[in-house]
Amino acid sequence: MAKQTDAMTSGRRQDLCMSTDVSGMIECRPGARLWHPEDEDSAWEAGIDLFLLNRGNAYGGLACLFGIRNSFGFHPLAEGRGLPDDASQGLRDEFAAYGGPDDVHGTTWLTWAELAATDWQETNASGTRSRAEVAGTDTD
Repeated sequence: MAKQTDAMTSGRRQDLCMSTDVSGMIECRPGARLWHPEDEDSAWEAGIDLFLLNRGNAYGGLACLFGIRNSFGFHPLAEGRGLPDDASQGLRDEFAAYGGPDDVHGTTWLTWAELAATDWQETNASGTRSRAEVAGTDTD
């Protein structure tokens, strides 16, 4: 999920000063290793809040992974998928606390398998920046 934070001046919203922060959860399915991913006991569980990993507005990463603030011209990996149907209750509770679909911009999700299969050398529209440069292991 990405939450847009509006700057307020005299009670009026100023879109020119708007920033975008990432919020959400990394989820895991521990039962999938024991039984099978489709087993009823292999439900998703909230693992770690992304707030703990957030070091600032990493707009290049948001653009190439999720299509948010994509002035870079990346083909995003996971744009606009919404909240997963099988999301954990912990994630659903956090999503509701942020205001749900009416107040949260860019809700989407991405799997570890998709990240592992990503071409990290793929570049933006101008060919000047790779996914690895803006969202790789040495970035925010």
